[in-house]
Amino acid sequence: MSNKSGCPIRTIYFESPLAFPEINSFTYETASTYNLPLEIIRLDFKAGLEALLNEKPIKAIFLGTRIGDPNAVGQEQFSPSSPGWPPFMRVNPILDWSYRDVWAFLLTCKVRYCSLYDQGYTSIGSIYDTVPNSLLCIGDSSNIKENFRPAYLLADGRLEKAGRAKRIAPLGDNFVGNGLKSMESCHSGTLTAAIIAVGDEILLGAVKEHFPSSLCRKLQVIGWAITHIAVVQNDLMQIDAVADEVELRKSTNDMVFMFGGLGPLHSDVTVAGVAKAFGVRLAPHEEFEEYLTHLMGEQCTGDRNEMTQLPEGVTELLHHQTLSVPLIKCQNVVILSATNMSELEKEWNCLLELTCSSGPLVLMAPFITKDLSTTLSDVKISRTLSEFCLEFPDLYIGCYRKSRTGPLIVSFQGKDEARIDLARQKLRQKFGLDIFSEVKSG
Repeated sequence: MSNKSGCPIRTIYFESPLAFPEINSFTYETASTYNLPLEIIRLDFKAGLEALLNEKPIKAIFLGTRIGDPNAVGQEQFSPSSPGWPPFMRVNPILDWSYRDVWAFLLTCKVRYCSLYDQGYTSIGSIYDTVPNSLLCIGDSSNIKENFRPAYLLADGRLEKAGRAKRIAPLGDNFVGNGLKSMESCHSGTLTAAIIAVGDEILLGAVKEHFPSSLCRKLQVIGWAITHIAVVQNDLMQIDAVADEVELRKSTNDMVFMFGGLGPLHSDVTVAGVAKAFGVRLAPHEEFEEYLTHLMGEQCTGDRNEMTQLPEGVTELLHHQTLSVPLIKCQNVVILSATNMSELEKEWNCLLELTCSSGPLVLMAPFITKDLSTTLSDVKISRTLSEFCLEFPDLYIGCYRKSRTGPLIVSFQGKDEARIDLARQKLRQKFGLDIFSEVKSG
């Protein structure tokens, strides 16, 4: 099959050194097969488009965006490019196609596709953020080399991005791995974490829970970004809900922190949910049982023995001399046993001390937050802040009010204090220095 039209389709390919060699080869072969004029760009997406459109004006670009892609939010079949980007019309012919629709078309029409899809890859990014989808794995983990079914046999298309779990990037000889999902983000200065709370008492409002906000502040101090906070019911019927939440967050974050739902009660399902998320069984852990027996004595009998069962093959105990029972770590998931703020403070300090000796965390440059207070209305300032978000993509810029009638607080957060100060200065110059006042931290 070849392109026999009198108007060849101009094709743009952003070549990256992080791309799989198979992707590059497939792209060049496809361009040759269909006689496509291929324009190779070796700049980042935005800069490359700007250079291309300045040289050769283009009114519209066909894209392969589908609903569910990160950049699909707010898009329709025809959508103008976003503010701050070169002006062109985005044409999304397969926006409403499902994963199954794509494969039905490729297989029915016998369209060639990249060989990686026959090796278990279902969603392909760079070599550092893409692995074969474990849902397509054949056999068990005891195999020296895992085999995978082809991508079109994935039963649930909603899980096509389950293979976008970060792979460990090359590191220097002096760097010690610590079980994180990915170390690539270390080099960019930011690691990500998710927080999962398990407990009906939180959902029922029976307790005023400060754990998530406290953990957020502690993680920001050591330079981590929090991407998600979830609360899941603590009930035997909710093991799948816990497992689903853990499975999603552990594959999209460097670390996951869990608390609640850990103990001898029938409703404590955290450990069972974690085991299911990793696809392993719960099995007695002799060392952990010794700690529990020393702590609980004769009480560690009967049903309480279930507390000694931990996810098999993925569990590591984090020992610290001030902890009566070690913390539980399953690969990049840390389960905190704290039940109050004092215990949380103690366990967190232990984690930091362990980190100093190649422990579970990595200490990064801390996030810096500086706020400004203003009497300007949300409507008056909204457009300017939207423009600032594009101008300062490395900063978080947001607004909130401490009370309904109180002043508007504009918050700037990032790791580069000079960039934060520049953004604040430009905002004050935009509306006048007297319009804003400093907000003291804390």
